[in-house]
Amino acid sequence: MNLDPLIAAIPSINKLLGIPQLASEHGEMVDHMLELVHWFMFVLFLGWSTFLVIVFTKFRKDRAAKADYVGVRGHASTHIEIGVVIVEAILLLGFAFPLWAQQSVGYPTGKDVVKVRAMGEKFKWNFQYAGLDSTLGGYALRNIGTPATNEMGLDLKDPNGKDDFVKGGTLTLPVGRPVIIDVTSKDVIHNLALVPMRAAQDATPGVNGHLWFTPTKTGEWDIICGQLCGAGHSGMRGKLVVLPQDKFDEFMKEGSEDALKKANATPAAPAPGAAAPAAAH
Repeated sequence: MNLDPLIAAIPSINKLLGIPQLASEHGEMVDHMLELVHWFMFVLFLGWSTFLVIVFTKFRKDRAAKADYVGVRGHASTHIEIGVVIVEAILLLGFAFPLWAQQSVGYPTGKDVVKVRAMGEKFKWNFQYAGLDSTLGGYALRNIGTPATNEMGLDLKDPNGKDDFVKGGTLTLPVGRPVIIDVTSKDVIHNLALVPMRAAQDATPGVNGHLWFTPTKTGEWDIICGQLCGAGHSGMRGKLVVLPQDKFDEFMKEGSEDALKKANATPAAPAPGAAAPAAAH
């Protein structure tokens, strides 16, 4: 028996609540789990509401009900509690844990992977793109401001970072390719929330968090900070742009070539605290 038409006829609570547009490969499973949780919550709401109405009616003051010191004699409440536990276990073991394992352990590999580092600060985002070599150069918070334009503390001596480039406020990605984003912060705890991708990761100073996803649609969406990070938290917004592959290739080529020109034209700055070179005699 094909149940698909019956399932399709069931109204979607997600849609009724106005769930944001989905634009990632794994996001369908997230939305499916969310739909089940919403229906489970709805059933619990109806059950508890009915129970409260019965209790308030049956035991209202003017009925002068006689106190019963024995309590419930049946096993209905026990069966209901067991049922709730079983449903919660199914949601965890059948949906939440497998999805968590897929997104936290099964990171994609290979040259097709796009690698980006996101760094939050009050109250903006900066993004470091691995250049045409597809390898992110190193960074250190102590390098920030050396030189003054080095907002993300890039290691200017790292050969892997010669073609890396930084964009502020806008995260540009290609459609149809897996993306790995390293997430950190330079001041307080932020959260990189990419709602259409159904992905979010805390940005913690001194800690490298990671998330990955595969965009399935081109378009533009807002990036928000999912952690209350200070007085300007509400204004900590960025832009997520997903481009066709040819447009993204142009974006990467332009950024990498510009970074290489700057790296070849400017000698690497000494690390903070390094001794100055001796003067020539």
